[in-house]
Amino acid sequence: MSIDLSPHQSEPGTTFRARAEILLNTTPEHAYAVVTDLARSGEWSAECTGGQWVLGEPAKVGSIFRGDNLRGTDVVAWAPVIRGRWNTEAEVIEAEPARVFRWVILNSERGRQESTWTYEFEPANDGAACRLVHSYRLGRLTEGLEKILTPLDEDARGRFVREWNAKIEADIRATVERIKTAVEKD
Repeated sequence: MSIDLSPHQSEPGTTFRARAEILLNTTPEHAYAVVTDLARSGEWSAECTGGQWVLGEPAKVGSIFRGDNLRGTDVVAWAPVIRGRWNTEAEVIEAEPARVFRWVILNSERGRQESTWTYEFEPANDGAACRLVHSYRLGRLTEGLEKILTPLDEDARGRFVREWNAKIEADIRATVERIKTAVEKD
């Protein structure tokens, strides 16, 4: 996938996107219940170590959660990204049990940003299994990415976006593999 700061020709308004899918040997209902259990996200996420629901009914549309995150010093090591521990807040924008769970990252004033994460569940093998699709789409730059990219020159911006996208793609692939392990051992 070729990524730069201009919108995708195939999808206007998209800065970048990443996607991975995997077949899970469990039902869509069970897989959905596991991935919407925020306290367990540290079992599969590359950065989110857990979190808590801070507003609304957990895992329902309109609810907000605070994610606890941890990033090492080796991640795009040359760039001015957050290192160590930090928190994000996100709002659930779509929640259909056994079908889709989608959330957006909020800015510092709890406004929605165009940073959308999704889990989709498709029945397979007559419902005894499911295909999990995990995706990320970034439209306009988030508040945090603007802070990172503003001081960089054009070459460094391009380099950052390429390396950051590669990181997200690798994280999403690793996440679905870890989810497979988690749901199949339950």
